[in-house]
Amino acid sequence: MYQTLIDPDQLRVLIDDANVAVVDCRFTLNDTLYGRAAYEAGHIPRAVYAHLDEDLSSQVVAGKTGRHPLPDVGELATLLGRWGITDGMQVVAYDEAGGVFASRLWWLLHWLGHHSVAVLNGGWQAWCADGGDVTQQALVPARGKTFHPKVRSDVVVDVDEVKARLGDESYCLVDSRTMDRYRGDYEPIDPIAGRIPGARHASHEALLGADGKYLAAETLRRHFEGVLGDAKVSESVFYCGSGVSAAKNLLALAHSGLGMAKLYAGSWSEWITDPTREIAHDREANSGHASAG
Repeated sequence: MYQTLIDPDQLRVLIDDANVAVVDCRFTLNDTLYGRAAYEAGHIPRAVYAHLDEDLSSQVVAGKTGRHPLPDVGELATLLGRWGITDGMQVVAYDEAGGVFASRLWWLLHWLGHHSVAVLNGGWQAWCADGGDVTQQALVPARGKTFHPKVRSDVVVDVDEVKARLGDESYCLVDSRTMDRYRGDYEPIDPIAGRIPGARHASHEALLGADGKYLAAETLRRHFEGVLGDAKVSESVFYCGSGVSAAKNLLALAHSGLGMAKLYAGSWSEWITDPTREIAHDREANSGHASAG
């Protein structure tokens, strides 16, 4: 059972196993049609396609939610069943963006109590480089499959909890965006720059090596120990712009062996919908937590 990462050669051994489901999560924020087109042009055999906006998020409510609200549990469970994913099945998610979008599905399944899920290490690029088979044939899952969610409230927090714990020194809040966005120097997506007060920094971009694969578990462990310090992993909360790239940090944290932290799913794009919520914006942010190792 793979619960964090799986390598291409490991997936190749399992690819014909009926108890293994593969999900293509390729996506780009600036072209939301790209991922499905890429899937139709060629994908890993037996893979279904998951669209970030349409499948892995619920509808945005202007002025209230972030850019990628969590999907409705019942609707997501129905979709998973329609894809042929059932309880206990091994799920493998992949993308071509360093695991950002695949990690969203990884986290959603953990949130629903399904732990047999892993992200393809190195993604689509590594699969192709390793000589993995590619097909244009869309999978038609068997009918009548049912996924039974067992929602874990211990891995997610809402905006009210984050706001209530501001200033609490025992509360470890971690911003997963790039350093310039964390500092408030630059904001390419959301209308307001800055960070949530008191947040530490750990960019999701610091997790991969030059080969596009995740750093070794021990290297990741040292990285996150430097970020979290004495804070308990189970009481630490990660956020990003909209609750997507933070899941990549949560995946790497779990792979390091340190355990499962929490996600503030609404993240920065939700935080800034209320002008009464505090914002930190300066150029003096500590960069000590910005890189691995």
